[in-house]
Amino acid sequence: MTSKNTSYKVHVQRQTDAEISDVNIEQGAMMVSDTGLYMGYNGENVRVYPQVGAEFRNYLVPLNITVAAGETVNLSDVGYDLANLIRLSYNSTGGGNQNMTLNLPDATLPINVNRVIRFLSNGGFSSNTHANLTPINGQTLDGSTSPYVINKHYEGIQVWSDGVEWFIIQKKA
Repeated sequence: MTSKNTSYKVHVQRQTDAEISDVNIEQGAMMVSDTGLYMGYNGENVRVYPQVGAEFRNYLVPLNITVAAGETVNLSDVGYDLANLIRLSYNSTGGGNQNMTLNLPDATLPINVNRVIRFLSNGGFSSNTHANLTPINGQTLDGSTSPYVINKHYEGIQVWSDGVEWFIIQKKA
């Protein structure tokens, strides 16, 4: 049995595919080959780019927000700065139209340049319960200062910042 060399996290190495097959890549370390990027994971050399077959899994963990009539949530506040999926649950009490506001973060802040945020509503939303997705003062969402209204069961919207304003890049309803 032949022993393998070990690649350590502190090294960035470019190897051929044949050389990578003869190396144990340390957990979390990465190596680049002719055909992809490999990472040590659970004692195996896993190709992480380009993704192939069952080696690649994508998980989105939502930030859950329960919203209620008259409430304002500022997505620039600490706690929301790393959220890329926000699941909204409406806490509806009483009848009639009920509105709440979700203020988008500042599109010009470095943390938000090229940022994507997804919003999903649960089954508690209806034509009478509105979450108003609102750009902050002086900024726009799809060229408008008006809010995008989330008011349907299981509605979804995805927005992206170019560093100046927010764009709606995907919707489902």
